[in-house]
Amino acid sequence: MPLHLIKLCVGCDSVKDLKGWVAERIKAAKKKGQPAHHIHITRMTPKRVEEVLAGGSLYWVIRGEIAAREKLIAIEPFRDRDGIGRCRLVMQPKVIPVSPRPMRAFQGWRYFEADAAPPDLTKSAASTVAAMPEPMRRELRDLGLL
Repeated sequence: MPLHLIKLCVGCDSVKDLKGWVAERIKAAKKKGQPAHHIHITRMTPKRVEEVLAGGSLYWVIRGEIAAREKLIAIEPFRDRDGIGRCRLVMQPKVIPVSPRPMRAFQGWRYFEADAAPPDLTKSAASTVAAMPEPMRRELRDLGLL
């Protein structure tokens, strides 16, 4: 079973926002002649790299809910200009909506076991859920209907 990572998507209000953000970054990367991967830089490097890269994803928490994931394809430790250790989380640039699940705020990233991960939403369910007003979707989730 793959091991996943989970992280807060700070500054993002919805899966639609995340998709737009990823699309902008991919467009900028292509303009610079770089590979079309979504890269997120974090301070700490996972130690269980092999487990994470064996099919793991980065799950994004958006406004208090696990809402989407991106498949991880590489983890690249490096040092920045100031000599501080950092890590590039390299992902396929495809945001996959998942069944929303509440998640409290935390700092950094955490390991996320596969059996705890929410299932992906089907395309029809994702479009239906995405079309709902945010307050309605949250209320339906709290009632256990989503």
